[in-house]
Amino acid sequence: MSYYFAIIGPKDTPIYTLEFGTYRQGNDGQSKFPAEMKELNPFVLHSALDIVEDVQWSTPTLYLKAVDNFYAYMISAFVTAGNIKFLLLHESRNEEPIRQFFTDVYDLYVKALLSPFYFVNQPITSPVFDQKVRALAKKYL
Repeated sequence: MSYYFAIIGPKDTPIYTLEFGTYRQGNDGQSKFPAEMKELNPFVLHSALDIVEDVQWSTPTLYLKAVDNFYAYMISAFVTAGNIKFLLLHESRNEEPIRQFFTDVYDLYVKALLSPFYFVNQPITSPVFDQKVRALAKKYL
């Protein structure tokens, strides 16, 4: 199974992106998206932003579950209080690990915001942040 994760700022600019595969059932964590799908991943997530913005005002929770789909892939969303959107393109039907992944990534994001070297809405280039997100993906997905 393959995943494409993105953190999108309030001005619809990508702050962080990661493409990865599952480690479950003996897989190596490498993305198995077809070549033509790899090119479309950012566009598919950005096309779901309008739906996310509509859904976020109709529910009191931060985790919005699956808000859109693209062929066999689903797009799950999590919106922070600062209107930062976490989007995940996936094939999985199990929502609980995705919710846990989003919650823990949100905790990492808040810690990144507390850093005096990070400016809000700028791309996150920290290798430590990337390593921790990958560890969470390995743990939950």
